[in-house]
Amino acid sequence: MTGDPHNRAAGTIPYVSGVAPRCLWEGDTLVVKMGGAVRQRWRLDQAEGGPVLAFLHDMGGAGSRTVAALAALDAALTQAGDPPDLSLSLPADLRAALEAEGVLTMAPGGVARVLAAALYQKPELWLRGPGGSLQPQVHMLSHGRYHPRRPAKVPGLLYERRIPWLDRTLSFRLTDMDRDLNRFHAWMNDPRVAAFWQEEGELEQHRAYLENQLEDPHTLPLIASLDGEAFGYFEVYWAKENRIGAFYDAQDYDRGWHVLIGDESVRGKAYVSAWLPSLVHFMFLDDVRTQRIVGEPRADHHQQIRNLDRSGFAKVKEFNFPHKRALLVMLLRERFFDDRLWLPRADPAPKTGG
Repeated sequence: MTGDPHNRAAGTIPYVSGVAPRCLWEGDTLVVKMGGAVRQRWRLDQAEGGPVLAFLHDMGGAGSRTVAALAALDAALTQAGDPPDLSLSLPADLRAALEAEGVLTMAPGGVARVLAAALYQKPELWLRGPGGSLQPQVHMLSHGRYHPRRPAKVPGLLYERRIPWLDRTLSFRLTDMDRDLNRFHAWMNDPRVAAFWQEEGELEQHRAYLENQLEDPHTLPLIASLDGEAFGYFEVYWAKENRIGAFYDAQDYDRGWHVLIGDESVRGKAYVSAWLPSLVHFMFLDDVRTQRIVGEPRADHHQQIRNLDRSGFAKVKEFNFPHKRALLVMLLRERFFDDRLWLPRADPAPKTGG
């Protein structure tokens, strides 16, 4: 990662390494830090009409004032329990800046309220790489498939998100051969992993596998970490050039993924509800032209399918790959953001007779 800002799209604010916002609560007071120093203070109050986030003061210093405010909105929504409405009390100039960012709406009576579905589409809060949205759309033909030219892979950290129910920071970075080969080799030879991936083998076999993923323009091999400790390997792919693209009407910017959880301790609902929505969030943020996320779990992998149900994926159909009977699942961008699926949902109550 460098200290250079990455402009992702018109109207967005660049992220600069070292000054990403960090939000801390001191009772009802929200402290936003950037570059290790306090940047802003806010207060979250419970009023008769619902929660209100009030701006207290700006301390100046490193980092964008608007990015700090965007981070405060995210922290307040989470702290308030994801309310349908979060009202704001803030000075006119900051309100104008947030309106320009598209994350506020003005309710009757001149009350400013947060548009959560817009806020969580602001890449500067979570992306740490340039993203693909500025890649011009130039089509090309490869292996008999006509698709957009894909952006080059960017080494290093690509996405970060603080997970409040774990009190840990989840991140995705590009796989690094020197750093990750041995752990990838160990994970692939774990019988639990091999049962689904069927890629157990020698170190050189796994070196060749990762080299292929890093060189292939349609895949993005990622290492997932919690507080910097690697726990899994994720492959993000462009569906049109992938094997799945032959089994449905794949659009130019549809994306999908494969997942390997290598650390046995990072299992269970609390962890799945952290990494799965975050991975989807990353894919939608990485290119704003991506409108659908698809997956192809084994049709008999019932636990994974339950996790996908909980995360908002719709079941489309079953179909046959050469190596497995698969279930095509799909999640729309509109549903992910409008239904706030970046936060975990409770399982539906069991049906009772009567």
